[in-house]
Amino acid sequence: MEHERILVVDDDEGLLHLLRMRLSALGFSVTPCTNGRDALAAARQETFDIAVTDLRLRGEDGLELAEELLRIQPGLPVIILTAHGSIPNAVEAMQRGAFGYLTKPFDDKELKATLDKALIQLRMTREIQRLKSLVKELYGLENVIARSPAMQRLFQQVAQIADSDATILLTGETGTGKEVLARVLHANSRRAKGPFVALNCAAVSEGLFESELFGHIRGAFTSALAAKPGLFQSANGGTLFLDEIAEMSLPMQVKLLRAVQEREVREVGAGYATKVDVRIITATNKDLAECVKAGTFRHDLYYRISVVPLAIPPLRERKNDIPLLAQHFLTQSVRRSNKDVRGFTAAAMHRLMVYPWPGNVRELENVIEKAVVMSRQDMIVPDLLPSVGPSADIGLKPLTEAKEEFERSYLRNVLQMTGGNISRAAQFAGRYRADFYKMLKKYGLHPSMLKERVDYDSGGIPHAEEEVKDV
Repeated sequence: MEHERILVVDDDEGLLHLLRMRLSALGFSVTPCTNGRDALAAARQETFDIAVTDLRLRGEDGLELAEELLRIQPGLPVIILTAHGSIPNAVEAMQRGAFGYLTKPFDDKELKATLDKALIQLRMTREIQRLKSLVKELYGLENVIARSPAMQRLFQQVAQIADSDATILLTGETGTGKEVLARVLHANSRRAKGPFVALNCAAVSEGLFESELFGHIRGAFTSALAAKPGLFQSANGGTLFLDEIAEMSLPMQVKLLRAVQEREVREVGAGYATKVDVRIITATNKDLAECVKAGTFRHDLYYRISVVPLAIPPLRERKNDIPLLAQHFLTQSVRRSNKDVRGFTAAAMHRLMVYPWPGNVRELENVIEKAVVMSRQDMIVPDLLPSVGPSADIGLKPLTEAKEEFERSYLRNVLQMTGGNISRAAQFAGRYRADFYKMLKKYGLHPSMLKERVDYDSGGIPHAEEEVKDV
């Protein structure tokens, strides 16, 4: 209990001094107060782990003080000190938020036992809050690493449906992050306080599937020495995520269909069904509609699990996310390997951008981890990354050079479109005539070099199809 801070309030200075000595001996840092006003002032200035206050304070109500302390520091365990005749009041205090009470006189063992219980509750509360914050940090929509338009559209859909109980089908190639998105949906739903239970359907043998999903009673089969709940029961109040749903056999699909429809399961060996409260999210890297046509997936189950279908785009279709993801994985790998790698050279980042990523985000993560481990300098270089051929390693040109090439090509095209007419070319480019001349001089261009005539209408503007072709 070392370093735990405790606020003690009692108008009996003798008892207050005795409590201070006892609590200090137990390892607490004690802040004593003789009235509620000073106690509230102390609570506003520092955070306490426990508060102990007398029920009867001179001119003040200990119950009201306890309530005020809880308003200032929600979750603070408040212990009420009371005489034998005031136990009903102490019970009322607990109903109004106090942790517990001690009747006077009390011995050190009783005091320590009560404080220990209060600390256990406090630590559990703080751990729950820490885990909630961690989940929100990991899976809050605002923190998911994706800035591409495709992923932003996907997250708009997620934000709309996360808090519903709609059954969701996630589709996408291997490595696109289907389980991560399932966790995002769970963490942003009203079921976030409940369990998130995941099962890879391809990893469970046919003989164990029913028992794994629905559980079994004792004696249901030879090795069933004890009853075991299934994943549906384990996910009660939360979310059940079934990955690789297309790998489920047709007989098991029939049994899953009933569970999805009725939200009830029958344990193996049981003669009755049990209701379950779960939200179901499924995922696959296959085209389930094609599986239905091929007869390997039941059409009625397909319609049941695809109430809201969400497609996760492959990494090659969300190139804007690659630099963000690469830097994120780099930071994680550097932390794990304890190496001093700061980032990527321009050529290395270019190689990451042009690589097709057949394994998607999972492949990118593995590639970055390998590069960090193999790196001998503080920057990741192209040689540490996968290549798609010599053409992919042609580096991106500096911005100034690329801009100049574009401007030179643009001026040539505009002059060709206008037959070398400077006034029309300047008007088309949205520049003053003098400024347009300066640009031509900068790039060594002259109208006489580019007098390729085109047809114009009476307003001096190219015909639509010619303008499109040239531009």
